[in-house]
Amino acid sequence: MWIDTHCHLDAPEFDADRDAVAARARAAGVGTLVLPAVAASNFDAVRELAESHDGAYALGIHPQCVDAATAADFERLARELAARRDDPRLVAVGEIGIDHFVPGLDRERQQRAYLAQLELARAVALPVILHVRRSADTLLAGLRRIRVEGGIAHAFNGSTQQARQFVDLGFKLGFGGAMTFERALQIRRLAAALPAAAIVLETDAPDIPPQWLYRPAAERATGPGGRNEPGELPRIAATLAALRGWSIEETAAVTSANARAALPRLVR
Repeated sequence: MWIDTHCHLDAPEFDADRDAVAARARAAGVGTLVLPAVAASNFDAVRELAESHDGAYALGIHPQCVDAATAADFERLARELAARRDDPRLVAVGEIGIDHFVPGLDRERQQRAYLAQLELARAVALPVILHVRRSADTLLAGLRRIRVEGGIAHAFNGSTQQARQFVDLGFKLGFGGAMTFERALQIRRLAAALPAAAIVLETDAPDIPPQWLYRPAAERATGPGGRNEPGELPRIAATLAALRGWSIEETAAVTSANARAALPRLVR
């Protein structure tokens, strides 16, 4: 069985057919979905969906949501983590991190929020799920300052040196739809060359569609299409298998074991 270590099943793109999306994932052999929150407003949604679809969830405030977050939102996060720290479905603090790609975001506010959420993760002894977008060195500096229980660097697209530093700090690196594009040379090099124990699979559904679902922005603006789903994970995994010279069965076994190592509460 496969584990999708990053899926936003609560996203509005799934409002019309959410249960069918989850059913297709199960039919494709995706046995567990990890649903990270992005804001206080969807804490309840990811928890309830994890319960109803036998998945797992993470609680955190996404760097792109930090500017709109209030002090009350961070207080709620602290309360929820403390109250639910023994919930076996709560597997991480996330999605947290820093985004240096999207223009206009307050970098100092992101940094404060990131460090504060690392402190929360350390307090409840949970791993973290990191948003890494042109911010790997800044995130690594924070992790050296505030040690946590490892976790996953989601949608990793940094350098080989940065990848090794995350691995040395106890992190796995998430690979998904971007890996399926032949021009994604750095991602594919990393997927092929990293230690086997460093790799987990994810979809980031409904985002980061694989090559066969991708539509240019101009086409997406004219109508629906290009939505990623967790059921695409086995086909995404076939790209990893080809890059590594693994069988599909070996790819499933290795990446699922890595996911459980990164998020130990998945072992239930």
